[in-house]
Amino acid sequence: MKTLSNSELTIKVSPHGAELCSIWCNGKEYLWQADPAFWKRHSPVLFPIVGSVWENKYRHEGNSYTLTQHGFARDMDFELILERENEVYYRLVDNEEAHQKYPFPFCLEIGYRIDGKKIEVLWKVINTGTREMHFQIGAHPAFYYPDYDAETTDRGYFGFDKTEGLRYILISEKGCANPDKEYPLELVDGLLPLDTHTFDKDALIMENSQVKEVTLYDKEKKPYLSLCFDTPLVGLWSPPGKNAPFVCIEPWYGRGDRAYYQGEYKDKEWMQHLASGEVFKGGYTIDIR
Repeated sequence: MKTLSNSELTIKVSPHGAELCSIWCNGKEYLWQADPAFWKRHSPVLFPIVGSVWENKYRHEGNSYTLTQHGFARDMDFELILERENEVYYRLVDNEEAHQKYPFPFCLEIGYRIDGKKIEVLWKVINTGTREMHFQIGAHPAFYYPDYDAETTDRGYFGFDKTEGLRYILISEKGCANPDKEYPLELVDGLLPLDTHTFDKDALIMENSQVKEVTLYDKEKKPYLSLCFDTPLVGLWSPPGKNAPFVCIEPWYGRGDRAYYQGEYKDKEWMQHLASGEVFKGGYTIDIR
C-alpha cells in the first residue's frame, strides 16, 4: 500500500487492482472501507469491460470468451512504476491469465495525483499488439454518505452541472441494460434527493455525455464532494435493499451489454477502439469540499 499526503489530504493506493483504498480529509474517511456485508471493494477500476456481457460470454472473430462483471483488472496485481511525493503510477501488462479472457495485447497504466483537496485519477491504455484493440474502462468509487444514520431514510442529494432534460436507463436483467427505455431524472430545486429507495432498481445510468460533474451534498444541501469527468456515461449506485452507508459515482468509457446481446465484441455499444500502437488517455477528478 502506498500513501500520498499533503497538508490537506491523505490517500492510500493498493497494488492489487491499482485500487484507491482511502481518502482521509477534514478529519474523516471519505472512501468506503469495503465492509463485505455491503460491498467488498473501495474504488475498483473496470477493465476491459464496464458492467456485464450477456451470460458472461462475448464473441470475437469466431471465438467465444468468458468474462465476468467489470472485467479482470480489478483482481490483478499491478507493478509500481513511478512514485513521487504527490503522485503514484501502476502498470498491468497482458499475460497468459488475461489472454484466456481477453485476446488483445495491452498495457494498462493507472495513476493518482493529489493537489490540495483534489485527487486526479489517470488512466492510460496502450495497444501493444499488431491489430485493432477493443475495450472499455470505468471507475467505481464508493463514498460514505455524509451524516449517515441507518434509522432514517434520507441520505442527502446529488447535484449536476446541468439541471434540465436529464434522463437515465436501468439494468434490466443479468447485469445488462435496457437502453431502449429512458426515464426522466426528477430533480427538486435542481437536486436529486437520495434516500433508501433511490436505487431500488439498481444503478441509474446516464448516457450521451449528459453531465460532466456530479456533486454529493449532505442533508443540509452543503457540498460534500464532487467528481469531474469527460466520460460519455456515468453510473450512480448503492446496493439495492441494503440500506448501505455509501453511494457510488462512476464515470465510464463504456457500458454493459444490452440484454440478450449476441453480436461481436467490437460492436458493443460504447466500445473504445485503438489501432496498433495507439494510446488512450482518460480519467476523472475527485474534489473534496
